[in-house]
Amino acid sequence: MQITASMVKELRERSGAGMMECKKALTEVGGDVETAIEHLRKQGLAKADKKSGRVAAEGRIAMAQDGARAVLVEINCETDFVAKDDNFVAFCDAAAGAALSADVDSVEAMGNLDLNGQTLEAARLALVAKIGENIQIRRVVKVTSGGALGAYLHGSRIGVLVALNGGDEELARDLAMHVAATKPAFLDANAVPAEVLEKETEILKAQVAESGKPPEIVTKMVEGRLRKYLAEITLVGQPFVKDPDVTVEALLKKNGASIASYSRLEVGEGIEKKEENFAAEVMAQVQASK
Repeated sequence: MQITASMVKELRERSGAGMMECKKALTEVGGDVETAIEHLRKQGLAKADKKSGRVAAEGRIAMAQDGARAVLVEINCETDFVAKDDNFVAFCDAAAGAALSADVDSVEAMGNLDLNGQTLEAARLALVAKIGENIQIRRVVKVTSGGALGAYLHGSRIGVLVALNGGDEELARDLAMHVAATKPAFLDANAVPAEVLEKETEILKAQVAESGKPPEIVTKMVEGRLRKYLAEITLVGQPFVKDPDVTVEALLKKNGASIASYSRLEVGEGIEKKEENFAAEVMAQVQASK
């Protein structure tokens, strides 16, 4: 059967696959578009399975907000080039919008969401087949605030949500920008695990042990340095980025507000990237060909 341009065009529009892939699929199934779509989906599954073990540490943080509700979604790919691809960007934005609409807060639940008539998982597999890289939905964070909600994207690599008790949206957004810039590990001193404090205290004691000062002075030195450490790692203890003379705690008190919760996602954090050694790779291929 002759494969016409209109048949290829229809299959491209319905499947999202490339022109040559569509023509090849139609040829293999005798020109039936419906069978070709199924064939392409099966190929997509196979390609996705082969690529699933490859490191995907690039990507985007996508955000969707509706008043006091918002979600952040981290979607990873293998290269920065694909992270900027229009198809990948559109998929990320659609995934975040679907997560917000369905009010889900887990990666597992996202896979079954409807995305233009197909599941989000099916759309992901189709995108893997089309782009040729491992693409994974890694994390999703959902926040519903009883008060003001600050949502901030720094480019496409860092996303922050800050929910306040009291205050207003301007303050919430300012604090979201602050969190993006400073990456506080904990909200306040009460949120710091005991083992973290114990470990830091041991380190500080070791640092001042050789000072030769009386024990009571050493104790005060450790206490002072521990307070400084807590101010650095806690959100409320940090100097506010827009006015370093004021701590976040003082800023909140001035505005009659408190932080209910905050979330910060950054693309690829915690993923061990493979270091490529091009020269070693070439030499290995040369040795293998001998």
